[in-house]
Amino acid sequence: MEKQFTLSVFTENVLGMQTRLAVILTRRRIKIESVTCCECEVDGVCRYTIVINASEEQAIKVAQQIEKQVGVFKAFAHLNDEIVFREIALYKLPVEKLNGKLELILRNHNASVVALEPAFAIVEKTGHEEELTRLLSELQNFGVLEFARSGRVAISKPMKPLINYLNEKQIFIN
Repeated sequence: MEKQFTLSVFTENVLGMQTRLAVILTRRRIKIESVTCCECEVDGVCRYTIVINASEEQAIKVAQQIEKQVGVFKAFAHLNDEIVFREIALYKLPVEKLNGKLELILRNHNASVVALEPAFAIVEKTGHEEELTRLLSELQNFGVLEFARSGRVAISKPMKPLINYLNEKQIFIN
């Protein structure tokens, strides 16, 4: 049975790594729901956060396959209850639609106006995908001009720091 997994992949900061990761998933016919990449707490190491739907066996195997790649230090497959995760969304609304009803909706969703221009306002909301989609649905009545949502950012709940895994594998980062 398929479940949602978040792959946390720690790699060297090298050109083409994202393509290599995507190819591994594509070959296994696993669709990428979202991907984000950033520097992590260890200098010179990048963290890819990749959301997939797969069976537990597939998720574990693909993490093991990814870990075999040159330039990959460690890969983990986490279920949603094993991580803390969020996404961010931005909504552009026409300024003439700003009123008390909209303000109430934004308060109920813990969203805020982050930019106010003569023709439009930009609203920001952080949360889980379902929350962001629910707010989008409510804002449709106000004439959403644009909508953008980030990929997932996630941190695992287990307490073992990445540097410990690197030390175990005798990988030393400058």
